[in-house]
Amino acid sequence: MSKVETLPPMLCDQCAMSIPPRGCTVYGVCGKDPDLQSLQEGLIYGLKGISAYYYHAQSLGYDDPEIAHFLATALYKTLTNVDFSKENFLKMILEAGRIHIKTMELLDKAYVETYGKPQVVKVPTGTEEGHGILVTGHSYKPLYELLKQIREMGLEDKIKVYTHSEMLPAHSYPKIKEFESLYGNWGGSWVYQKKEFAEFPGVIIGTSNCVQQPTPAYADRIFTTDIAGLEGVPHLENDFTPAIKRALETPKMQKKEDGYIVTGFHHTNVLPLLDKVIDLINEGKIRHIFVVGGCDLPNPKMSYYSKLTQLIPKDSIILSAACAKFHYNRRDYGDIEGIPRFMDFGQCNNVYSIIVLAAELAKRLGKDLNELPVSIVLSWMEQKAVAILYSLLYLGIKGIYIGPVPPRFFTPPVLERLVKEFDLRLISDPEKDLREMLKKGTKVDESSPIFTN
Repeated sequence: MSKVETLPPMLCDQCAMSIPPRGCTVYGVCGKDPDLQSLQEGLIYGLKGISAYYYHAQSLGYDDPEIAHFLATALYKTLTNVDFSKENFLKMILEAGRIHIKTMELLDKAYVETYGKPQVVKVPTGTEEGHGILVTGHSYKPLYELLKQIREMGLEDKIKVYTHSEMLPAHSYPKIKEFESLYGNWGGSWVYQKKEFAEFPGVIIGTSNCVQQPTPAYADRIFTTDIAGLEGVPHLENDFTPAIKRALETPKMQKKEDGYIVTGFHHTNVLPLLDKVIDLINEGKIRHIFVVGGCDLPNPKMSYYSKLTQLIPKDSIILSAACAKFHYNRRDYGDIEGIPRFMDFGQCNNVYSIIVLAAELAKRLGKDLNELPVSIVLSWMEQKAVAILYSLLYLGIKGIYIGPVPPRFFTPPVLERLVKEFDLRLISDPEKDLREMLKKGTKVDESSPIFTN
């Protein structure tokens, strides 16, 4: 029998009634069963995802009281002896999906109004001569402040700033890109940071989640800022002088060409292409649209996404977001009569742009998205991806493929319920799955809010 099979059906230790020594593992003293515990945990993980985007929006001065009220209400519901209805928690999970869409919309508004509308750009992946600073995480605000302070210190010709992982899309925002010290992107997703940071000769700054405890190879030249924190690592608030001074002490990097990555797709620059996309669909020149994206994680099954995108036929389009794309975003996918076959929309929160495009495409096609083969293939690692899944379920989207592993916080009966109601599918073999996707595509209910909003 495997280790997973011997695990207790639940674990709850949030109140003083819980059974010693660790807590309730079979059934709650309060009356909670494993499925209810599972749904409460699932809701909390969705709230964590919402909170990340809400935090970044608030840091730029943008707020929505409905989001705050929902976060408080949903958390309150998970307290001991408040709500024992599993149906209520299923509804709350779907409501979390709705609120998550509002939060992504708020964050998108904050970014666009603060830094300008994203533009499609080619981001160098080589290096430029000068001392280097590498910025990782998700927060654009500290990156902007760092660039501004480098300019104010008159060091733009001496220090070059590189993005890492989910900071890549920063290059597409005009008010960030205008700084001369911002050069290119170093490395891939967060998974490989310990190797990539050790190889980077300059200073590293972590701005949010997806930063790990450093190795001795770079422990003396890493800083954190904003929400991020690491044990024994200096934390900077709004003054990046210590990081800038430390960068000047590190070896200069030499100029080296190494190609580029294209990013910066956004609903504002893709919506004008929709009429042509529709014409190509009607002419049979665009056969299928794939949404492939999500988190990267250190799991050999992530090769599935690299293989799938390689197998996708050339008469199909791939839309992507988040850090798993580093498995497949360096390829030249070409175009279909001027429409790029691969579009990187940026960070995980930029899934909002894809939702906007899906809604508009459905509208222009006369609410008949079922006739347009669309497949969604997600990878998940943490709670923001969970919130994205809830948003897609709220929209009534069915037939979503998810991997590389199923959500372990859902009990088998809860997962079975989601599979039955939403046709949620676990990835298997890329060739087998691709055949199914091309045959069926994603189904969207006519009653879905995607048609009625």
